Amino acid sequence: MQVLVAYLHFIGIMALMGTLVYEHMILKPGLNQSQIKSLAGIDLVYGMAAIIVLATGLLRWLVYEKGYDFYMSNPLFHIKLTLFVIMGVLSIFPTRKFLKWRKQLKQGNMPIIDKAAIGSTLMLIRIQLLILVIIPLLAVLISMGKSF
Repeated sequence: MQVLVAYLHFIGIMALMGTLVYEHMILKPGLNQSQIKSLAGIDLVYGMAAIIVLATGLLRWLVYEKGYDFYMSNPLFHIKLTLFVIMGVLSIFPTRKFLKWRKQLKQGNMPIIDKAAIGSTLMLIRIQLLILVIIPLLAVLISMGKSF
């Protein structure tokens, strides 16, 4: 079971990265209806992947890996958790925009998406991608027993 949980954790992290890269690639001025629907759908996959990462991460922390005390005594673990929470909070804003745009489409209105909305959303996605690159590095350092 421990191997399955670790495997699902890694698959979830890869899905997070893949969905963010996809959102980054598709998000540009002049989005068409298909792209707007696609953004909302891929963002749902992002949310499901985040839940998988969170659930399997909790299992690894509390049940399967080195134990609660090992992780709680390491400041890098606290940084890692904080970054994951920040990533989750940052993801709220693009999700809300994508859902709003999709809702407007369902009502028969093509949303007016200005460059500022695209730019701010892209910046939030880029920050999440950066965080997602840092988190595995912290995980490796933690597993090796490294700290400040």
